[in-house]
Amino acid sequence: MEILLEELYQSDLHIDKYHERKAQIDEKSYQIVGITQSGKTTLLKNYLLSLKKNSYLYIDCNDIRIDIKKLNLSLSKFCNKYKIDVLVFDNYNEAIRFVNVSQLLVSSQSTLELKTLELIELYPLDYEEFLAYEHKYDSSALNHFFQLGCFPLMHKVSSDIRNILIQEILQSRLESMEFDVLCLCAKFMSQKLSAFTIYERLKQTRKISKDKLYRSFANLQNKKYIHTLEKFNHSRAIKKVYLCDTSLKSALSIEKNFARLFENMVFLELLKAKVESYYEDGIEFYLPSSEEILLCKPFIDERRLFNKLESIEEFIFTHSIKKVTVITMNKEGTVSHPLSKVEIIPFDIWALGD
Repeated sequence: MEILLEELYQSDLHIDKYHERKAQIDEKSYQIVGITQSGKTTLLKNYLLSLKKNSYLYIDCNDIRIDIKKLNLSLSKFCNKYKIDVLVFDNYNEAIRFVNVSQLLVSSQSTLELKTLELIELYPLDYEEFLAYEHKYDSSALNHFFQLGCFPLMHKVSSDIRNILIQEILQSRLESMEFDVLCLCAKFMSQKLSAFTIYERLKQTRKISKDKLYRSFANLQNKKYIHTLEKFNHSRAIKKVYLCDTSLKSALSIEKNFARLFENMVFLELLKAKVESYYEDGIEFYLPSSEEILLCKPFIDERRLFNKLESIEEFIFTHSIKKVTVITMNKEGTVSHPLSKVEIIPFDIWALGD
């Protein structure tokens, strides 16, 4: 094991051109949690490359050459010998024991019970981070965002292999049942969906255990490959399901629905900004903290908008809604309404706003 540690210690790290993320690593010890391809490894390596070469040891725990028992026996001695200040376990395996170093950095797909480490939740790119990859900031950037999704890797992948690559990555990171559940979630993106409904559908084509399916559905939520949204004041009602990245929709399903993809993208911006939100009948997102409603209408005319506002007037009045924001692809303006301020705003302007 000492031979492998020597190799890892002497190896030079490399990343392509780094684009700044909103999440940053400083001198503290961290647990970095995020789905595959969210940028955990790049974030770690970029930080290490700012340090002296002989001060850190980077270990990718997915390396099949690692014998965990031998690693646990030799790692502390090795770190003491070379005065390692910063130890990194990328793709951490919980069987590996920590050793005493100045700074410990751990990455994983799921949040682990590591109370001594501060938590960084790393999501795929939000729209502002995505723009750092673009050559120009105009309508083409927004169209590109909806085509590529939020995975940084997709900027380097040609369109003809993009979907197959996403499928291969997911199949390598998820259990078989988890992958099947995720495929069905992709089909029902931005719609109400329960674990029971998934079970009823999948059992028609394969023999499955209800307990295992429910566990797989929960695992996908814990790993943040899917997210669910509660109905306001109805915690037991069926939740709406959203994907961690909209590129999964085209990679895992042949069904097309831009309105649902658009809604999913708006949800992800709210999620990454840590904004509390709920859905309501006829309302995509209700934000209690700002007494605001968000309507996701990529393409809408005034007549249909007036009809929509009329249908939700009871909710606007009952909950004293101060503002209704209608998020579109490119329309902008205001609408006169007796109960609330109504603003029409393009997605890119909304996503980059305060």
